[in-house]
Amino acid sequence: MSLSRSLPSRRVYPSARRLELVERLPEGAPALDVADPYRWLEDAKSPEAVGWLEAQDSLAASELSTLPGRDQLRARLTELLAAGVVTAPAWRRERRFFMRRTAEQEHAVLLTVEPDGTERVLIDPMAIDPSGSTTLDAWQPSKEGELLAYQLSEGGNEESILRVIDVATGELIDGPIDRCRYSPVGFLPGGESYYYVRRLPASEVPEGEEQFHRRVWLHRVGSDPADDVCVFGAEFDKTTFFSASVSIDGRWLVVSASPGTAPRNDVWIADLSTCDPAAPDLREVQVGVDAQTSVHVGRDGRAYVYTDRDAPRGRLAVTDPLTPGPESWNDLLPEDPEAVLEDFAILDGDDSPRPTLLASWTRHAVSEITVHDLASGERIGEVALPGLGSVGGLSERPEGGAECWFGYTDHTTPSSVFRYDARTGQTTPWANAPGTVEVPKVHARQVTYTSRDGTPVRMIVVSPTDEPDTPRPAILNGYGGFGASMTPGYSATILAWVELGGVYAVANLRGGGEEGESWHRAGMRGNKQNVFDDFHAAADWLAQHGWTTPSKLGISGGSNGGLLVGAALTQAPEKYAAVVCSAPLLDMVRYEKFGLGQLWSEEYGSAAVLEELGWLVAYSPYHHVKPDVDYPAVLFTVFDSDTRVDPLHARKMCAALQAAASPSDRPIVFRREADVGHGARAVSRSVELSTDTLAFLAAHTGLQLDG
Repeated sequence: MSLSRSLPSRRVYPSARRLELVERLPEGAPALDVADPYRWLEDAKSPEAVGWLEAQDSLAASELSTLPGRDQLRARLTELLAAGVVTAPAWRRERRFFMRRTAEQEHAVLLTVEPDGTERVLIDPMAIDPSGSTTLDAWQPSKEGELLAYQLSEGGNEESILRVIDVATGELIDGPIDRCRYSPVGFLPGGESYYYVRRLPASEVPEGEEQFHRRVWLHRVGSDPADDVCVFGAEFDKTTFFSASVSIDGRWLVVSASPGTAPRNDVWIADLSTCDPAAPDLREVQVGVDAQTSVHVGRDGRAYVYTDRDAPRGRLAVTDPLTPGPESWNDLLPEDPEAVLEDFAILDGDDSPRPTLLASWTRHAVSEITVHDLASGERIGEVALPGLGSVGGLSERPEGGAECWFGYTDHTTPSSVFRYDARTGQTTPWANAPGTVEVPKVHARQVTYTSRDGTPVRMIVVSPTDEPDTPRPAILNGYGGFGASMTPGYSATILAWVELGGVYAVANLRGGGEEGESWHRAGMRGNKQNVFDDFHAAADWLAQHGWTTPSKLGISGGSNGGLLVGAALTQAPEKYAAVVCSAPLLDMVRYEKFGLGQLWSEEYGSAAVLEELGWLVAYSPYHHVKPDVDYPAVLFTVFDSDTRVDPLHARKMCAALQAAASPSDRPIVFRREADVGHGARAVSRSVELSTDTLAFLAAHTGLQLDG
């Protein structure tokens, strides 16, 4: 690949042919003229694209390898990650299952502890694949804890191959079953059969739709998956997601269906004691309603209905599972006007002096746990937490008991597990992070600022000092999509940056779930610009209050957060000095044509609809790159095995920015990795990625990493 000619004083970028391609969209309608000058980069395997990518690899290597402080950063990130990870246990009778990663391990390992206290490794991804490219995506014990279903992916592709082993012997007794991406597993009692979700084979679907067309199946352990019975899903749209779960006593099957990633679902329940599990008689719980609902049948025979129907922050209702419709729901925990209901646990075993309900909430993104009378929902106490942090879910004994376990983390506390005992009302540490690490002293505070339209938005600011003393190099991070919440947590990246004297801020933008479903919807579809306005306002607040300046401010985001920073750098390039844009969506006109894009039209809108195309074109970063604009330094990070967000978005945007010839000549760099995807990765690869991104941001915001 030849390099383009350039003035001697300016960077030389790999040449990229510019097409004079303009389409009138939507197809067949005289609507909008949309340019796409780098469409040829959508095909990464074409000889022209291969040459361009090889030249970008060389450019990235030369730009990143010479950044100062890389060895120091790599060493400190490794030290901070040595804290490791531990999760709350999943109990099955007297056997428990949990994940743990020690300082020496590349991936967390799934372990079990027997009733006599013997601890054994069940699944170790590195033992399966010493290259580190195989990941454990999900796991589910059977009702009795004698079998374990687990799902592995290779090379980051998130394809989730399903297998079942005998827990006592480790013997493989079922699988592998492919096409199980995002599949739940609902065991029937005895472990002889389970419900799961699997895509149709490629031979049975139109070309290009192989990632869609899911169904709910009933599978008999040890049998040929080709003989599985399809119990649900054939009549739904190809983008529908399904879930299936079975109550601990095996009587109740709950099935859910949602269109793509839409914030709504339909729910049914079947009494398996009165019908054939292969042909369940499903009764409607909620159908055709714009709300999210889930159902759990407790040991007391009541159906516990978690829903945001008429309650954007969530409520918990109860009903008789034989009459599951909304007209019979009775609120146990009504909606809180400020806190979002996240999870609940039922403590009603024979050893419980009073049947108790625990509820976890996030109040402005910070977790809390309350204690309630199970029968009435009356609040009778709260669970003390170590600080202002995040609770990772409540884990009870499915067969009943007075204890509950939950994970906890905050900005200076690595993952740990606590135990609550309803008999005493006491909360005690149960498992600490397996590694020992010296955590730097940092200050974290939550602030509130005002967005462009007057909406108050919250942000966590982590810094070396309690108050701003001088404008410092800073990183602003956000997400703002799919109802996902940015909550406090232990982060080696944040701690390493702040320890070196920087400021790190995380904004709780609209589009997320920090303030409930209304907050999400205020930043989706035609409201997407609110997300970007919230982000710009966060940058302004940091500068106005003396934490940083535009020349010292870097921004970082991945996936939907990559879209966020892509829009930020094209809408307000003067506010930012540097950008790390990871696994991003950037061509919002054609995003539905690649990866899992068709699943996200409920979040963003569809380019096939004129009005929605207008929303997308208005902010699509790729379509707003202009020549001779003083753009920030930009580092794109992409992963060749990413099957969620195709790296073509970053390729096209990179070519456009490199051709724009920013007057400041700040670098536009394209970093890619093979054999890793959108999600989990080995620790050493995380360290290398963070080393490059932090060194890049430091170099272009003025943070001194050495000397």
